[in-house]
Amino acid sequence: MGKVINFAISSANRLGFSKAKRRRKKVDLEELGQLNLFNSPGLSKTILIAELKTPFNQALAFDEREQYDEAKEFYIKAVEMNNNRVDAYCNLGILASKEGNLSEAIDHFSKCLKEDPRHFTCHYNLANVYSEVGNLSLAKVHYEVCINIAPDFSNSYYNLGLVLALSDDYHNAMHVFYKYKKLTPDEDHMNVDKLLSTLQKTLIEKAQ
Repeated sequence: MGKVINFAISSANRLGFSKAKRRRKKVDLEELGQLNLFNSPGLSKTILIAELKTPFNQALAFDEREQYDEAKEFYIKAVEMNNNRVDAYCNLGILASKEGNLSEAIDHFSKCLKEDPRHFTCHYNLANVYSEVGNLSLAKVHYEVCINIAPDFSNSYYNLGLVLALSDDYHNAMHVFYKYKKLTPDEDHMNVDKLLSTLQKTLIEKAQ
């Protein structure tokens, strides 16, 4: 009888959350409460200051300083004012996850995907939450969506490999881990090499 292996998905071995960042785009002054009457290079500094004062960017600044209560307040304002609303939902999901409110996190991520079904960062974060709560089938789906959207993002392969290993899909787990290795430098391979070794031993024992 083959030995049962335990691949515990936790913050210790799963590659973590990915935050939605500022999206550099042409600023709509009317969206910021100003009348866009002129189109002059001389306004560029004013536009930049206005952009930095948007609720989403203020929230992100608080978030990056780990002032999470203030960040949450301004992300909520961003949602209400339709200012980077989709990314605000995504980052609210991360904050809820950090607080241990996983059902709230799933709700925020779901709202994000309702408005932007191909929001890569949200799919990745939602997959992490589902793996955290043990819903491996949904975690697998969202990691696979991530790979379809961004096939060169290595973290998706690593975390998908963990989910497949936990689901006893050892052959596919190894296949995915090898893809992760192709996308990453040698110095990042210590953990995945240990996982591959354990999977290989398990497959040999199961075959005996």
